[in-house]
Amino acid sequence: MSNVLITGAAGGFGKLTVSALVKAGHKVAGTVRDANGRNKAAAAQLKELGVTVVEMDVTQDGSVDQGVSAALSRLGGIDVVVNNAGVGVLGFQECFTTDDWRKVFEVNVFGVQRVSRAVLPHFKERGQGLFINISSLLGRMVVPFYGPYNASKWALEALSENYRVELGQLGIETCIVEPGGYPTSFMGNLLRPSEPARASSYGAMKDMPDAFFNGFEQALAGNPVQNPANVADAIVALVGQPRGERPFRTMVDKMGMGAALGTYNAQLEGAMKGVFGAFHIDHLLTVKTDAKPQGR
Repeated sequence: MSNVLITGAAGGFGKLTVSALVKAGHKVAGTVRDANGRNKAAAAQLKELGVTVVEMDVTQDGSVDQGVSAALSRLGGIDVVVNNAGVGVLGFQECFTTDDWRKVFEVNVFGVQRVSRAVLPHFKERGQGLFINISSLLGRMVVPFYGPYNASKWALEALSENYRVELGQLGIETCIVEPGGYPTSFMGNLLRPSEPARASSYGAMKDMPDAFFNGFEQALAGNPVQNPANVADAIVALVGQPRGERPFRTMVDKMGMGAALGTYNAQLEGAMKGVFGAFHIDHLLTVKTDAKPQGR
């Protein structure tokens, strides 16, 4: 069984994944922002499950460092990090200000980098560790009205690709989970643009973001097999697989997007192997399962 640190544990995929991990016998530390304030009830529910609740704001360096330190101390070590915390958007890309974009990237990209950097010295000392980064099928393609979110998940994919090839020979594994759209609390907390008035210049299209979102919610309601528990199960399955045998990308979708993008992912993996082979660095695409621990 593994010691798992998961960010964004208060709701959505995080809460479901925490429950599934505990049920599978893993020890879990779940991060919650404002655990003694607006998320006090969620933190209490996690504690009832036997989860170690860690206060953490992934947008703040000091908070991440303190949270990781607390998790290491209370769990006695960390084997797996699930970078799950994320924020979505809805609106015309033009209407989002630079500050809006920063809010999205602070969580979806920089937050992952902060947590990863904070944990990496521990992973290196052990000569092993697993990062599971929760991306999205919108990190492989775009749909309208999710612009900053699309871009942040594309960036997360690249960040994960780089960690994969830079850390694998140290025994540290990186995986990506790519869910489609699911009916979770994430959908109800989407960031709206700070300058919505600019949408008036889109004429007949100006009301399309809300119409598109409402149509998607109806599609989700009519497709009960698109159950968010599928994502939690996929994460638990990755944690349980042997080192070096885990797939780099795992798509979780039952609405057709995953099936359409599977070939794309397979082609990219083939291209990576071809290019890395040409430069004689294809060994970087594998995880060294007998890596020696590295000192600080």
